[in-house]
Amino acid sequence: MLQKNDILTVTCDSIGTNGEGIARADGVLLFVPYFLTGERARVKVLKVKGSTAYAKVEELLTPAEDRLRPACPVFARCGGCQLQHMAYRLQLRFKTALVRDTLKKLGGVTAEVSACERSEAEYGYRNKLQLPIGTVNGKNVVGFYAERSHRIVDTDVCPIHPDWAAPLIAAVKKFMEKCGLDGYDEVTHEGQLRHIVVRQLGKKFLITLVTAVRELKGIDYFLFLLDDIFPAYSFFLNFNDRDTNVVFGEEFQLLKGPGVYERTEGGITYEAGANTFLQVNEGVRGKLYSRAVAFAGENETVIDCYAGGGLMTAMFAKKCKKAYGIEVVEEAHRMADRLKERNGLSGMENLCGKVESVLPALLGKEREATVVLDPPRAGVERSVLKALIASDVQKLIMISCNPATLARDLGVLTGTLRETEKGELVRAQGEEGGAFEIASVQPFDMFPQTKWVETLVLLCRK
Repeated sequence: MLQKNDILTVTCDSIGTNGEGIARADGVLLFVPYFLTGERARVKVLKVKGSTAYAKVEELLTPAEDRLRPACPVFARCGGCQLQHMAYRLQLRFKTALVRDTLKKLGGVTAEVSACERSEAEYGYRNKLQLPIGTVNGKNVVGFYAERSHRIVDTDVCPIHPDWAAPLIAAVKKFMEKCGLDGYDEVTHEGQLRHIVVRQLGKKFLITLVTAVRELKGIDYFLFLLDDIFPAYSFFLNFNDRDTNVVFGEEFQLLKGPGVYERTEGGITYEAGANTFLQVNEGVRGKLYSRAVAFAGENETVIDCYAGGGLMTAMFAKKCKKAYGIEVVEEAHRMADRLKERNGLSGMENLCGKVESVLPALLGKEREATVVLDPPRAGVERSVLKALIASDVQKLIMISCNPATLARDLGVLTGTLRETEKGELVRAQGEEGGAFEIASVQPFDMFPQTKWVETLVLLCRK
């Protein structure tokens, strides 16, 4: 009988959904982080729960050919990356299998999944840095959260971000030390600084310091430090004293720069502010958006849900008869309106509001529109899925950063999942009322070195 603290020698059989190795011992399924298929290792059992157990590698006996030395000094402690020990070709195979297996396991969806589209940059690809600032054992720390926690792992460098990340982190720490400022404690609600957020747009930057107080001493000194790092930047103070996991509060104060910057992509010139959503990997984003736009015909009307600052909506408007963008964040909606004017897109119309509130009426007006769904990680609201099933929409283009919620949503749309009277989703017997069928599934590696993957799906009305 397997017990906690047992030391075993096991062989990794496969890779789990979080990138962990899976082995078997005494009839128990053993999950072991940072363990690759085919490797043998001595492992220590940390927890046993029925027929499942969790362990850690004590000694790697036979390493795999695809094992690499992680580039990050806090890899395995920081929760940001899970795959730095994998060769990149293995990461791509893992993500292809992850999408295929998750659709089947959670959604009952059987689909042919194309090989994951690679990122040209394996490191240094992120155009956005978001760092919590806090305290650990009375010491100020700047870094990233550990896996499944709000415990901050102090760090000085992050290899998946560009070269400017390290000097920025050093500047934040120096600012705190010289000006007597403290990181925010989520338990006691003491401390002034909560987050530093940086968005890169070409050679220009949007920097936001999130504080728990409205008045902050020494801010001129911090700007002096930033001047040596960034050639051109806008700087905001954001006030957030709420007991919440949401990074930004509602109050932004612009202290330097224009507050928004321009960028041209896919023939569209757009603006972005501190709170405008943009995909973090520009190279992969370009591939993804181009492939999505290719699914729409020139004579079609497109409704782009969760449209952000309107970049993809504009790309559809440039090609198609008409394109609507629906976005709930007011700043992003304003950016989309300015984008429309700047690019002379008379066929683009931006609507501000929740998708579940705006879309049903719009579907009544544009009965055979092609609908694009690019929701946040939580997926698409059930009411939106029901509205699409009941509509005359013939084509859906879905983009998802979460295979689990994608599997759920596809299960509802294709009929492999059904809703019970209590509102629960269960596996359907056959295909009970499925309105759509899957035409293609294409993963994109938007997030190298992590377990996350972006997926583009085309669905057609049955």
